[in-house]
Amino acid sequence: QVQLEESGGGLVQAGGSLRLSCAASGWIVSINTMGWYRQAPGNEREFVADITSGGTTDYADSVKGRFTISRDNAKNTVYLQMNSLKPEDTAVYFCNADGRYRPKYYSQEVFNSWGQGTQVTVSS
Repeated sequence: QVQLEESGGGLVQAGGSLRLSCAASGWIVSINTMGWYRQAPGNEREFVADITSGGTTDYADSVKGRFTISRDNAKNTVYLQMNSLKPEDTAVYFCNADGRYRPKYYSQEVFNSWGQGTQVTVSS
């Protein structure tokens, strides 16, 4: 399968910034969409932002104008620059990616993988 590893979470004061990274590894053939989701305690996981292989982006209304998603296709890595952070942005942030990989050298299959999550805490 394809593994995703997030990094960059932490504790920041309101108004501050953090940058999350997520690197995909494995026998990857191609990655279509890479994105970020978040889950606060007691809440369901929600969409934050995503980006296609061609660079088309989409954002949740709650983060538009504050968060910027980008990716480095050569490194199979997606980033989330988070500015003007608010206490309500506190959550575990998860990376997601879908595409095709090689379970064996002669075959390809689709994948949809999630990272383990990284904690973002914004203090007021």
